[in-house]
Amino acid sequence: MAGNDQTGILTSGRRGVMGHPAPSARGWPQIILRVAGSGLLIATAAIHLDLYLTGYRTIPTIGWLFLLQVIAAFALGLAVLVIPGRLLIPSRLAAAAGAGFALATLGGYLLSVWIGLFGFKEVRTTAGIAAGVVEVAAFMVLAALVLAPVPQASAAKAPALARTARLTAAVLGVAAAVLLGVAVANATVSAPPATSTVTALKTAHIGGVTVLTNGKGFALYSFAPDTPTTSKCYGTCAAYWPPVIGSSAAGSGLPGKIGTIKRTDGSLQLTYNGHPLYTYIGDSAPDQANGNNLNLNGGLWLEVPASP
Repeated sequence: MAGNDQTGILTSGRRGVMGHPAPSARGWPQIILRVAGSGLLIATAAIHLDLYLTGYRTIPTIGWLFLLQVIAAFALGLAVLVIPGRLLIPSRLAAAAGAGFALATLGGYLLSVWIGLFGFKEVRTTAGIAAGVVEVAAFMVLAALVLAPVPQASAAKAPALARTARLTAAVLGVAAAVLLGVAVANATVSAPPATSTVTALKTAHIGGVTVLTNGKGFALYSFAPDTPTTSKCYGTCAAYWPPVIGSSAAGSGLPGKIGTIKRTDGSLQLTYNGHPLYTYIGDSAPDQANGNNLNLNGGLWLEVPASP
């Protein structure tokens, strides 16, 4: 009887294990990689969503591309998280798609820093650098998940191919990190000279309003927190809203009063009727005023009317 009882207990225990399999020790690394990879994709989606809502949405072409990035990153992050590892092919495909997305997004950022995309050239910002670092990490984690050994699979199956794939992924990850570092080191922290040092001021008709422009016809803006003698826009703010540098002679013939204020670096920033003047990197053509009525970087931005 005792033997039968023990046999029944063992049989019941085996059935319980078979009915509700607990993760093996070998399965936990894949679970950790799935959660980490998903979290990194969702983190990059959150950063891009913040950038989209705080200014990029107004930039032609770049705006809707940012929105697509946000949607794709959230969707891939959720797919990596919810598709169980026992569905080997779907889960690995989701991880591979996430890794490719992270690498492609990073590539887009690097191109926009180096040569510009669709008339827009990225500047160095904390948010952009953070997004790049997260994308590198997401690629490396998800690539590790794609190339992780399959539980209970024979280690003898295509060992050379597996080693080559892992080495390739490692090289790509290191190369991405190095390129990001080089791009960040060489990225501009303020507007290019062509937009910030044109001193001649003009007027133009944009959106049914006659506004003040720089010498190349790009709309000029005022920043609500500024005073007639002080600019409140420095650092990242000045990277997105380059101050217009020049002398008061730049506004010869305009109806309003032209002046200058001294910035902390000693340069002279032009003012118009007491408003320090800025351009906006989201304007890629002279007939645009994408920065008008935006509440960014701590205050409201308005195009400057060419009035007395």
